[in-house]
Amino acid sequence: MGMLADLAQEFPLIGETFAEASDAIGQDLWALVQDGPAETLNLTYNAQPVLLTSSTAILRVVREHCPALNIVAAAGHSLGEYSALVAADAIDFAQAVQLVRKRGELMDQAVPAGEGGMAAVIGLDEEAVRSVCEQASSAGVVEPANFNAPGQIVIAGAAAGIEKACELAKAAGAKRALPLAVSGPFHSSLMRAAAEDFSAALNAIDWRAPEFPVYHNADNQSAPMAEIPEKLLAQLYSPVNWTGAVQAVRSHADVAVEFGPGKVLAGLNKRIDKTLATHGTGTLDSLKAVVTMIQGQ
Repeated sequence: MGMLADLAQEFPLIGETFAEASDAIGQDLWALVQDGPAETLNLTYNAQPVLLTSSTAILRVVREHCPALNIVAAAGHSLGEYSALVAADAIDFAQAVQLVRKRGELMDQAVPAGEGGMAAVIGLDEEAVRSVCEQASSAGVVEPANFNAPGQIVIAGAAAGIEKACELAKAAGAKRALPLAVSGPFHSSLMRAAAEDFSAALNAIDWRAPEFPVYHNADNQSAPMAEIPEKLLAQLYSPVNWTGAVQAVRSHADVAVEFGPGKVLAGLNKRIDKTLATHGTGTLDSLKAVVTMIQGQ
């Protein structure tokens, strides 16, 4: 526990942003982040508001110290797409926190705990992974869910399908095929069960035109305001093509910043495009380094 604690001591905006998010959904998110328990924090309907709040808080710190910050394009991996839309002022932060809480609740309800999941397949190309999923589908639904980087693909589906696909992937030469510690088969067709209720939630939002292009997971295209709900709904049950997202944003920028507590995307970006420098912000030192870099431009 204790995520972002050192950042919050240095930058009051971190705590203020968590307080705003907590008020929006009636839950003390900062206490959850600092004190856990981990199994409660990791529940998707808790983790999603926490991740959105973390990335937004860090972006606010950077903007406070770098008034000349010029974001030319953005993309987010799964939940991160909502952070990107908040950054682009397409949706109010408090509304976004409420929306992703609803998203998490519906995703959690779509497939009962233990009946579905995800697994990472390392070392097979896209065609081979699709073939493995097709062969394993006799055991249960299983599909590619995240195209994270060349040779790093996540599959999702029913528990029996995932188990069979992991066996077949290893037989096909995968370096690794291992289940992930997630609570459901996200970004698979099994999430369609959540779509009807989530569509109503998305369409209840007063969306605004993004201030800069936000590339959506569903098709790696930016979209006008009217199409944002449709893109976010499709994202619920469609694969996340992060490789395509990086390639789309790359046409705008030479430097990328990962806003949030981790550095997973920086690692993926390096595998996708070694010429794109991606800077993390998840530690006090890395956040200060990003602020210094932007101030010097």
